[in-house]
Amino acid sequence: MNHFWRWVKNEVGGERSLYLSGAIAEETWFGDEITPQQFRAELTSGAGDITVWINSPGGDVFAAAQIYTMLKEYLGRVTVKIDGMAASAASVIAMAGDDVLMSPVSYMLIHNPATIAIGDGAEILRTKAMLDEIKEGIINAYESKTKLPRAQISQLMDAESCFNAKKAVELGFADGVLYDDKQSANGDTPVMFYRAMVTNSMVSRLQQKAYGISVEDLKMRLALIK
Repeated sequence: MNHFWRWVKNEVGGERSLYLSGAIAEETWFGDEITPQQFRAELTSGAGDITVWINSPGGDVFAAAQIYTMLKEYLGRVTVKIDGMAASAASVIAMAGDDVLMSPVSYMLIHNPATIAIGDGAEILRTKAMLDEIKEGIINAYESKTKLPRAQISQLMDAESCFNAKKAVELGFADGVLYDDKQSANGDTPVMFYRAMVTNSMVSRLQQKAYGISVEDLKMRLALIK
């Protein structure tokens, strides 16, 4: 059975990466009851934090809803990394990440749900009502991540909006841009890390020159300076 997902495990550190590539559930999810069960089994077959790589034009909204929920329920930390695009239903899955990071050359696209309807006027109206409810569900995921007003999210979906990485971060759909050395994933400079690094480096240099003085003694003297 072909899958639109693939798991890769780092044999050294044990971390796992999930790759979602291509159309979501183009053939092997919607209407195939065993596929969601198999995905859940593979997701929960290991423990610890995972990284989800996304490069997808979207696909079936119900499959995306299940993946979103499974990732939100997962006990480990979920980091989403978008290396190409997260469009349509794939953007909903991206919202499940505790951290959502985008390549500087990647994109996110959101729009209203769509389907094909055949029938009389009453059937068309029922289809429209269903699409309106599905849109509200999608907005729930976007609102939870971005904290934007629902009306603004709805307008962005109406406009079929495409965001580059920095725009997605600005609006709250993503938390950071990959390979950006200026800031950490959450936008804060890791000050404590750099302070510790500088202090340890200073102690090491002083110890090389201060013959017969222990590291503990040097730390005490540095504390007195403060």
